[in-house]
Amino acid sequence: MPTTREDGRKPRLSRERVLAAAVEIADRDGIEALTIRALADHVGTKPMSIYHHVAGKEVLLDGMVDIVFSEIEKPPVELEWRDALRVRCRSAREVLARHQWSVPLLESRHHPGPELLAHHEAVLATLDRAGMPLPLVAHAYAVLDSFVYGFAMQEANLAVQSGEADAELAEEIAAAFDPGAYPMMTRFAMEHAMRPDFNFGDSFDYGLDLLLDGLARALREEGA
Repeated sequence: MPTTREDGRKPRLSRERVLAAAVEIADRDGIEALTIRALADHVGTKPMSIYHHVAGKEVLLDGMVDIVFSEIEKPPVELEWRDALRVRCRSAREVLARHQWSVPLLESRHHPGPELLAHHEAVLATLDRAGMPLPLVAHAYAVLDSFVYGFAMQEANLAVQSGEADAELAEEIAAAFDPGAYPMMTRFAMEHAMRPDFNFGDSFDYGLDLLLDGLARALREEGA
C-alpha cells in the first residue's frame, strides 16, 4: 500500500484503507501481529486515528472477514447447482490460500458484514434451487464448508504439498519413520508423496466431487 500520493502527501485515511492495511499485515505477518498500534504504524498515523474508522479490534476483524468473503466468487446462478457450487468452493480455496489467517474467523463473527451475508444467501439459494429440503440444505452447507475450510488449513501447513521436496527434506521424512514400525507410512511417503507427480491439491477436486455426488444422491433419495 503506498504511504504517499504522487503529490507527496499521505493518502487520506478511510475505513477502506484501514481494513485493506489490516489485511496486508495479517497476510504478511499473521493475525497475531495485527494490533491497532501496528496498523497505525503501517498507514503512518497515530493509534487514536484508527479508532475514528473502526471502533475496536472486533469491528476491525468483522471488516477483514467481509473483505475475504467479497473475494470469494458466489455460485453462478446460470450454472447447474453442482457446477455452481464447484465454482464457489474452488474460489474459496484460492482466496483462503491468500488469507490463511482468516479460516478460524470466517464463521465466528457476531456482527457479520454485507459481503458475508450476501455470500451465505447465494450459497443457500443455490442449494434451495437444487430442490433440497431445509435439513439437507443444512447438511450440505456444513459438510461443504467443513471440507473447504479444513482442506485450506491442512494445505497451508503441510511440509510437502507436491513431489518437489528437496533431497534433504526427503531424508528427514525417511528418517522420521521406522519402516519396521510404520511400514505403510514409509511406503506412502517414499513411493507416493515424494514422487515428482504428487500434488496434495489434486485431492481437493476429488473430495469435492465425492461430496457433491453424495449430496445429489441424497437429494434423489429424498424424492424417491
